[in-house]
Amino acid sequence: MDTKLITVTSPLQPNLDEFHELLKQIWDCKWLTNNGHYHQELEVASCEYLKVPYISLFTNGTLPLMCALQALRITGEVITTPYSFVATTRSLWWNGIKPVFVDIDPKTCNLNPDKVEAAITPKTTAIMPVHVYGKPCDIRRIQEIADKYGLKVIYDAAYAFGVEVNGKSILEAGDISTLSFHATKVFNTVEGGFDLP
Repeated sequence: MDTKLITVTSPLQPNLDEFHELLKQIWDCKWLTNNGHYHQELEVASCEYLKVPYISLFTNGTLPLMCALQALRITGEVITTPYSFVATTRSLWWNGIKPVFVDIDPKTCNLNPDKVEAAITPKTTAIMPVHVYGKPCDIRRIQEIADKYGLKVIYDAAYAFGVEVNGKSILEAGDISTLSFHATKVFNTVEGGFDLP
C-alpha cells in the first residue's frame, strides 16, 4: 500500500546547486560563525526589509526571548498566553520568572486584552503577547495597559515576519520584539531568530 505523506507545512528551500556555491564561499573564507559575512549580510538586508533600525541574529527563536527578558531586567511575574510554542513559557522559567496565563481571544487566538488587567499583581513586571499565526495582537490596547501599570511589553513575533499595521512594522510595537526562523515559520533559515530592541 502506497501512503502519501500529508504535512502541516512544507518549507521553501533554495536551489541546492546555488546553496552549494554559497557554502563554497563560506568554506573558502574559513569564517563559519561569530558574525561572519553572511550573518552580517542577513542582518542588514533584514533591517531594510522589515523597516527596523537594528536587529541581532541568534541561533534559534528561544534565545532572543531569553535575552530580551534579561536586557529589560524582567523579574517576578509576566502575563502571557499558553497558546504558543513552549519557547515562550520556557524563556520565562529559564529566567526564574513566573508565567501568568491569560486566555486568548477566540476570534484572533491572541492574548485577550480584556483579561490582562485582572491578572496584574504587584509582582507583575511585563506582558509577553504572541502574534499568533502572524495576526497582530491588539498592540494599542496592550500598550495602554502596560503604560497604565508601568509594565514592559515583549512581543513573541515568531510568526510575524514582515507583518505591518498601517504601513509600520509590527516589530516596532512594545519594548522588544523577537522572531524565529525555524523551518515552520514564514521566513526560515532552518533555525535562527532575531531580537529587535
